[in-house]
Order: sequence, then C-alpha cells, then structure tokens
Amino acid sequence: MATVELTKDSFEQVVTGNPMVIVDFWAPWCGPCRGFAPIFEKASESHEGIVFAKVNTEEEQEVAAAFDIRSIPTLMVFRDNVILYSQAGAMPAGAFGELIAKAQDIDMAQVQKEIAEREKVDAPPAGIGGQPRA
Repeated sequence: MATVELTKDSFEQVVTGNPMVIVDFWAPWCGPCRGFAPIFEKASESHEGIVFAKVNTEEEQEVAAAFDIRSIPTLMVFRDNVILYSQAGAMPAGAFGELIAKAQDIDMAQVQKEIAEREKVDAPPAGIGGQPRA
C-alpha cells in the first residue's frame, strides 16, 4: 500500500478510521526526511492493515502545530486513536521494523484501561450529589 498524504481536512478521519496509522512529519528541504522516505515507503508496501501517512509540515503547518512538531522527521504511531510513539529523527530500516512490530504487539485493552484509570485520578473531585465541582 502506498503512503497517504494527510492534510488538516483528512488527518482526523484517517487516524480515527483505521486501527493503526504511522505518520511521518516531513518537509521537502529536509535531508534526513528525504533519506528516510524510501525506508518508510518500503515498510508501507510490506505491512498490510497499517496506514502509512505523511504530513508535509511546510504545507500543513496547522497540523504540525497541533502536534507540537519542532523537529523533522518526526514519527508518530497511532493505534486505536492513541499515540503510542512520537519521536523526532530518522531511523534505519531495522529499527523502524522493530518499532512497527512492537506497536502491533501492544495490548491495547491494557492501554485503554491505563488511560481510563489515569483519567479517573485526574478528574476533579465530585461535589454534592456526585456533580463535578465548578
């Protein structure tokens, strides 16, 4: 499967509409981005069921800002609409393959449980009648 170009109009739909999406934030002038592009493309061809997507940070500055992208390339791995990985810097093919395998092996039920528990702890204490305090 070829990579998908994401825009501010398509980003949310692609990430929420697919079980696993790997996003490469890049720019045409970035040497490391150009060096990593063939590794990213090759991985996209050998991993069915994963969407490999690219965000051109020059053209999609709003998307890059929303994810606080400060260095490129930056890779993000989304699974079930959760960011499992976010790291700046290109990586060799072997390390990228390991990252993909680890992301596929994560127990998402456990991740969702941990997120729910964290949200309970961070929730404001209930007021009278169980209503949240203002």
